[in-house]
Amino acid sequence: MNSAWWLQPARAADAHIHREALERQQQLTKPAGSLGTLEQAAVQLAALQGRLKPSVEQVWIAVFAADHGIVAEGVSPYPQEVTGQMVHNFVNGGAAISVLARRLQARLEVVDLGTVTPLGDLPGVQHVRIAAGTRNFIDTAAMTVEQGVQALQAGRDSVLRAKAAGTELFIGGEMGIGNTTSATALACASLACAVADLTGPGTGLDAAGVAHKVQVIEQALRAHADLPDEPLQRLFCFGGFEVAALVGAYLACAQEGIAVLVDGFICSVAALVAVQLNPSIRPWLLFGHNGAEPGHRHVLAALDGQPLLQLGLRLGEGSGAALAVPLLRLACDLHGQMATFAEAAVADRPA
Repeated sequence: MNSAWWLQPARAADAHIHREALERQQQLTKPAGSLGTLEQAAVQLAALQGRLKPSVEQVWIAVFAADHGIVAEGVSPYPQEVTGQMVHNFVNGGAAISVLARRLQARLEVVDLGTVTPLGDLPGVQHVRIAAGTRNFIDTAAMTVEQGVQALQAGRDSVLRAKAAGTELFIGGEMGIGNTTSATALACASLACAVADLTGPGTGLDAAGVAHKVQVIEQALRAHADLPDEPLQRLFCFGGFEVAALVGAYLACAQEGIAVLVDGFICSVAALVAVQLNPSIRPWLLFGHNGAEPGHRHVLAALDGQPLLQLGLRLGEGSGAALAVPLLRLACDLHGQMATFAEAAVADRPA
């Protein structure tokens, strides 16, 4: 790991534009602060994009897919074959994220990092097959260092393609049966939280299933109690290929100057790892929603993330972030198109 590109600093936001954008918000025909989070998002985007009137019309959605060895412990009600089947569904246009991408006129890229069922040369998919899923992290690391670095690079490569396409906003999504177990273990290791506080039903476990999931994660954490306190070590031990790709994507977006809209629990855990690894990227992250998985609010709190939506979502795929795109677009329109008090000949509040 001599060429650790992920440690390179993020592009700096434009402090001058940030001040101008804040001043513009004070001049628009509304009480100061009355648009709340929408004002904050518009100002943040202006500073990141280096232009007084930001835009998020050009959206890139990358869904990373991979399988997980931890599924052997009975932590999911769905068989692993579903991961590969959903990749087919993504490219055939039948998945939720496919519908949302069409409606948003966003570019949807699907990246196969390693499913149990080989996909072959499936049209419409970027094939970066690292292995047939990760290993079972109950007693060994989920992936080797070499595999982890390859997954990080796959996320970065997606961002470089997005940049070449003129992307203004990047959304990462994930698909992988068992990945809430992986993400929960990774979050617990990263935050030193009690497993029971962060563990949820994932794709629909009942109470007994959740209790078993807690036991599996606790056993894995005990088995790796001597793991070095280092973000990449934790990622490679407990993460999935798709989670590592998300980490790489978020890091690369900040380095390349593309704003990120983070999706749900699994994506937020990836964002947490990315920020722990390289704190300079934090200003480039916006947060789409607060999902139903109990661990999500803990991770958002650790990131000081202000989610745009709270709809009880737990689908993944990037769907929650995609649902928040219209709000961001409206925030940009309000910031850029509302009249100032002077332009509208409206009396401003006394100085």
